[in-house]
Amino acid sequence: MQAKTKENDKRSRILDAAVRVFAERGFFGATVAEIARAAGVADGTIYLYFKSKDDVLLRLFDEKMTELLAEAKAAAAQDGSAAARLSRLVQLHLALVERDPALAQVLIVELRQSAQFLKADGRQKLAAYLDVFGQIVRDGQEAGELDPAVSPQTVKRAIFGALDELALGWLMSGRRTSLKKTAAELSGWLVRGLANK
Repeated sequence: MQAKTKENDKRSRILDAAVRVFAERGFFGATVAEIARAAGVADGTIYLYFKSKDDVLLRLFDEKMTELLAEAKAAAAQDGSAAARLSRLVQLHLALVERDPALAQVLIVELRQSAQFLKADGRQKLAAYLDVFGQIVRDGQEAGELDPAVSPQTVKRAIFGALDELALGWLMSGRRTSLKKTAAELSGWLVRGLANK
């Protein structure tokens, strides 16, 4: 059991190092050797856990999306109106970006440059994350809180697009604004725009 924990610990160290190296050097600029050095392991050790640099990025995305999806589902399951639940999700998303900007940089900027990601199964986790937003919209429509004329499919993509662009802008502008304030502002617009008239 202890050997397994040690192996998992080494794998986690490699993924944590990959976040730092990808965020600092960019995915294409980073090398496996730099990731290994940052993790404190030999270059060859990386290949005991991952097939390639692309695989490191995909596994990183998979693990972090699993965590984010669990947090999003927990936030969505809390009591409250559809508007309150959507607001909680918006705040959660941007709070996570603000809490770990290096990881956000990798997931928002660097991941887009991986051709492998565009074909990967990991996109299913992203779709599942968007579905959490869509389900809240459907729930709100059924409860008579949200406009029945809006498409949950369109809304979930529009919300994610807004969150993604706001996070990207924040990362690229040197993180000068408060994402907490931005989240409150976005939540307010969403709620007013989706409310059943």
